Amino acid sequence: MHYRSFVAAIVGFGMASAAPAQVNPTWQTEADQGNASSQFYVGYSYDAGDGVPRDMAEAVKWYRLSAEQGFIDAQLRLAELYQKGRRIPKNDAEAAKWYLLAGAQGNSEAQFNLGFIYATGKGLAKDAQEAVKWYGLAAEQGDVRAQFNLGLMAAKGEGMAQSDTEAVKWYRLAAEAGYTKAQVNLGSKYSNGTGVTIDASEAVKWYRLAAEEGHPVGQFNLGTMYDTGTGVEKDAAEAVKWYRLASSQGNADAQNNLAIMYTEGKGVTANSIKAYAWFAMAELLGQQDSGASRKDIAKQMTSEQIAEAQAMAVRCSESDYAGCD
Repeated sequence: MHYRSFVAAIVGFGMASAAPAQVNPTWQTEADQGNASSQFYVGYSYDAGDGVPRDMAEAVKWYRLSAEQGFIDAQLRLAELYQKGRRIPKNDAEAAKWYLLAGAQGNSEAQFNLGFIYATGKGLAKDAQEAVKWYGLAAEQGDVRAQFNLGLMAAKGEGMAQSDTEAVKWYRLAAEAGYTKAQVNLGSKYSNGTGVTIDASEAVKWYRLAAEEGHPVGQFNLGTMYDTGTGVEKDAAEAVKWYRLASSQGNADAQNNLAIMYTEGKGVTANSIKAYAWFAMAELLGQQDSGASRKDIAKQMTSEQIAEAQAMAVRCSESDYAGCD
C-alpha cells in the first residue's frame, strides 16, 4: 500500500473504532517478527499518534527497520522527515540517502526529489547532469514537476545543451497535464517565439488555462494580451478583470497595470485614489515603475485624497488584498 493511501486508511481505522490503547496488535506482532510493511505501519502509528502517544524516536526506529528492508514508503517517509526537519532534526544528507534508495527502485517521487537535491546541492554535491538524469526518470513516469524543471534546465542550458525546442517539449507535456507553471511558460514561448513560431493566439490559449486555475502570472499575462489586443480582440474591461485577479494575489506588475487603468479610465471609471493606492502597493512589492507613477498622480490630488489612498493601500496590504478594489 502506498504511503498516502495508507494515511487515509489508518485515519479511517482510527475513526471507526474507539481509541485503542496500543498500536494495532497484529501490526505490532508482525513488526516484531520483521515484517517490513507492518514495521512501517507501526512507525506511522507513532508518527501520527494513532492509538499511542506521538513519539518520533519510536516512529523513526520502526521506519528505519522497514526502510532497511527496502520498503519504499518507509524510505520516502524517512527522507521527507529528514528533508523538512519535521519533529526531528533536519538532515539533508540523510534525506538524500533514503531518496537514493527509493529512487533506485523506480519511485518517481524519490526521483523528482533527487533531481531537486542535485540541482540545489542540498544533501549531495550540486550536479546539474545528475539533476537532469533524475528529473528525466521522474518525467518519463509523468511527474509534471520534473517535466517542468527539465524545461527550465533546457531553456538555461543547465546539465544539458541549451535548447528552447527541448524546453518547449517538456513544458508542453506538463502543460497538457494541467500544470499551470508550465502553461504560463509555454504561453511565453509562443509570445516570444523561442523554440516555436510566434503565435499570439496560442499564447492566449495557454495563459487562459493557467489564469482560470488561479495562476497570478497567467492572469497578468492574459490581462496584458487583452490590454494590447495581442492574440485576442482588445478589451480593456477584460484586461482589468484579469489584472484585478492577479493583483489580489500580490502580483506587483498586475497592480501597477491596474493602477494605470484607473489613471487613464480604461475598462473602469477613472479614480485617482484607487490608482494611487495600487501604485503604492506595487511599489511596496518592488515594482520599479510604480513609485514614479504614484508621485505623478499625487500632483493632481488633494491632501485628503492622498490620505485616503494611503489608508486604502495600508488596509489592502495588511489584509492580503481581501476585499480591495
